Amino acid sequence: MGQEKNPPRQAENEARAVLRMYRHSPQKLNLLAQQIRGLPIQKALDEMKFSRKRAAKDVYKTLWSAMSNAENNHDLDIEGLVVAEAHVGKNLVMKRIRARARGRAARILKPFSQLTIVLRDTSSEAEAA
Repeated sequence: MGQEKNPPRQAENEARAVLRMYRHSPQKLNLLAQQIRGLPIQKALDEMKFSRKRAAKDVYKTLWSAMSNAENNHDLDIEGLVVAEAHVGKNLVMKRIRARARGRAARILKPFSQLTIVLRDTSSEAEAA
């Protein structure tokens, strides 16, 4: 009677985690996403753990969540996981006003962003090849 279940958005050897409505600029968050793209999971976690950027802590948590999803939901081997995709998207923008001289106003934009991390198990690809 109801609607059919949607097919999964990733392959069998992939797991993902999404950080939504994160109050941080997409431009700044993308710098961290570039650092971890293509790295093995342990090296990516280390990069975020020792990064001095404010958003690194939340990117670390999202990486950890993706790794846990791979282990628990998809039964993937943690040792062979690689960050296949790490992309940042725009989300809503809060608009605020700052009072200026002579009764004027200046607009302040407070952007939100969304981070998607996809981990791929490369150990099964090596076995298949």
